[in-house]
Amino acid sequence: MCAKATMEEFEALLSESLEIDTPNEGSVVRGKVIAIEAGQAIIDVGYKMEGRVDLKEFANPGEAPSIAVGDEVEVYLDRVENARGEAVISREKARREEAWDRLEKAYASEERVEGAIFGRVKGGFTVDLGGAVAFLPGSQVDVRPVRDAGPLMGLKQPFQILKMDRRRGNIVVSRRAILEESRAEQRAEVIGNLSEGQVVDGVVKNITEYGAFVDLGGVDGLLHVTDMAWRRVNHPSEILSIGETVKVQVVKINKDTHRISLGMKQLQNDPWDSVESKFPIGSVHKGRVTNITDYGAFVELEAGVEGLVHVSEMSWTKKNVHPGKIVSTSQEVDVMVLEIDTAKRRVSLGLKQCMRNPWEVFAETHPVGTVIEGEVKNITEFGLFVGLDNDIDGMVHLSDLSWEQRGEDAIQNYRKGDMVKAAVTEVDIEKERISLSIKALDADTFSDAVDGVKRGSVITVTVTAIEDGGIEVEYNGMKSFIRRSDLARDRADQRPERFQVGDHVDVRVVNVDSKTRKLGVSIKAREIAEEKEAVEQYGSSDSGASLGDILGAALKGNKE
Repeated sequence: MCAKATMEEFEALLSESLEIDTPNEGSVVRGKVIAIEAGQAIIDVGYKMEGRVDLKEFANPGEAPSIAVGDEVEVYLDRVENARGEAVISREKARREEAWDRLEKAYASEERVEGAIFGRVKGGFTVDLGGAVAFLPGSQVDVRPVRDAGPLMGLKQPFQILKMDRRRGNIVVSRRAILEESRAEQRAEVIGNLSEGQVVDGVVKNITEYGAFVDLGGVDGLLHVTDMAWRRVNHPSEILSIGETVKVQVVKINKDTHRISLGMKQLQNDPWDSVESKFPIGSVHKGRVTNITDYGAFVELEAGVEGLVHVSEMSWTKKNVHPGKIVSTSQEVDVMVLEIDTAKRRVSLGLKQCMRNPWEVFAETHPVGTVIEGEVKNITEFGLFVGLDNDIDGMVHLSDLSWEQRGEDAIQNYRKGDMVKAAVTEVDIEKERISLSIKALDADTFSDAVDGVKRGSVITVTVTAIEDGGIEVEYNGMKSFIRRSDLARDRADQRPERFQVGDHVDVRVVNVDSKTRKLGVSIKAREIAEEKEAVEQYGSSDSGASLGDILGAALKGNKE
């Protein structure tokens, strides 16, 4: 009974001793290198256990392994014993566990960690953080896109942990955050030593369409294209090249955003200071077209001084034409200074003012009455436009097309491209109008026919036709029509058939219309006028004499 108790106590003590002395699988233990053979290190981890680890597990990325017999190292115990009776251990897993503990503390305190980029993967790179592998996104490598990451591979450098998940084994780091932080410190220091108006030397680092970035010794400043020269610069590459050292002036410093604006033209004399004396209003100068827009063209008078020729000042005759069809870029032209605004740095120029007004020239060479010949350029509802010298047009109004036809009918006889002759009737230089007349080339038969004839005149006409509604008569070649009601004073005599073709009849003129070219005549009006005149001369309404007596006396008086 006593012996049995002693045996149980011994087994209990042995079991307790094994639990205390033997490490748990999945833990990190310290061991000693007792031999190196066949590319492996044999490590005694105590507890009468030995294991093997590949030498490569003792090497950092891109480096040779550094391990020797007698070195003490920490390894990860996967299993206490394998099929060969050896412990299954790993230096890499031990480093990983150690690294994760260290990295978690650094992540919590937002401290930097050291690592080396050792591989490229989709979307970025892999980084060894002393045993733990992290992912470095391509966007987090540098402050600017990196085309060649070769120089960065295997180089130990600091990183910032952005995100980590131990359960999933994910770590995301950034090199850019470190660079931006150090860059911000450097920028703050450099900016603190700069002041607006200061002149410094810089190196052109990058060129864009809108300007160039200049390195001022750790901080970049923007040299905008408009601050490179007083003259127009189409692209910064016209003046600068990458790597070139330039002298610039600090124009503005934004302390909040650390942005620096630079200028080169500020180191040169402002040509606008002498614009008014060099280019007085009304003077003519030769310039070069630098830019063409929809509203005009910019002309450089000298380096740094440009003026605008508005589209309305480009040509006397081409009104609705794009400026690009009148001038071309780099063309040399003569311009006149029309207006100067030094405050707004604007000069208004005129191109057409350097040429004579074609309407003035026309008025001098073609006085009223001159006969011209030109091509019908356009036909509108109110007349014809005829092309003249120096790209100007004259207009023939509907009323000036023909003496005989209505304007609406006469215009049908013309087509675009026809050559016509016309007489100049008016030149209005201010309104830029030239009036022409085609009918003025022919005699006005109506005016000639009715010359001296006035309303109330008595003329003799010849009957040319008899109709139911009246008779047609002719006077000096002009036709008129007397209606039935105007053939006589008495209704009984208002009969067209009492006249014959060829009869000569005295009529009274009741209307002379030059516009409609019509002569209105009436027999009835003549008879009434004669009767009135007889009454006034030979009797009155209260004299007791009859109308027959009065007319008889008038006839007798006429015979005597």
